[in-house]
Amino acid sequence: MLVDSHCHLDRLDYQGKHVNVADALAKAKDAGVDYCLAVAISPEKFPSMMAKVEGFDQVFASCGMHPLYVQDQEFDLDKMEAYLSHPKVVAVGETGLDYFYAKEHKALQQQVFIEQIKLAVKHEKPLIIHTRDAREDTLRLLSEHKAEQCRGVLHCFTESLEMAQTAIEMGFYISASGIISFNSAKELQQTFKQIPLDRILVETDSPYLAPIPFRGEENQPAYTRQVAECLAKIKGLSFEEVAEQTTQNFFDLFSLAKP
Repeated sequence: MLVDSHCHLDRLDYQGKHVNVADALAKAKDAGVDYCLAVAISPEKFPSMMAKVEGFDQVFASCGMHPLYVQDQEFDLDKMEAYLSHPKVVAVGETGLDYFYAKEHKALQQQVFIEQIKLAVKHEKPLIIHTRDAREDTLRLLSEHKAEQCRGVLHCFTESLEMAQTAIEMGFYISASGIISFNSAKELQQTFKQIPLDRILVETDSPYLAPIPFRGEENQPAYTRQVAECLAKIKGLSFEEVAEQTTQNFFDLFSLAKP
């Protein structure tokens, strides 16, 4: 059994690649992916995402404001807090900092990130963190605002081993995406080789970043299997061991998600 710990089910191609959400989830099930965490990129998008996944017990949800959307959409704290009370919502995010694409909005990103850390601590729900070219500020804000009390995951991780180790010391997990299968990702592969398996999750971040041999296509939850197979190869372990441990890790972190 596998869990796709981070996907955007509301953004898959339902005009061509899949008939509907049920079809995408059936393909995932056939590949051994029994559960998915559907991640909202903003409170504004949360209702439409939930309308698609509401009826599926194998899908859990999160709500947050992605750092690349803070300049386009007002962060409504009351609305965000109301959405966090939904019974399917097991996490806050994705949130974080992205200085690669939007360094000019650095101050606003930090402000919205801090608000979401506080909400996660208050509601005792883990954080789903997006971080790119913002290692120091991401770790600093997590530490300053007591994120170790709610814990979380650095999703689609592409940063350094040192950042991973610091986050793990705060109770966080590190998530491997299809990027670990890319030929250009040798350094990242070495990083994951050194991260303890009991601190790793697997994800697709679909519809983005399809793993080899599907690179260039739209990603989907079924391809979590290829990510787990690649991780097993990197770490010199069996696929079964990786599948079992990463699934256990998911339910240990997202304790409100009931298998």
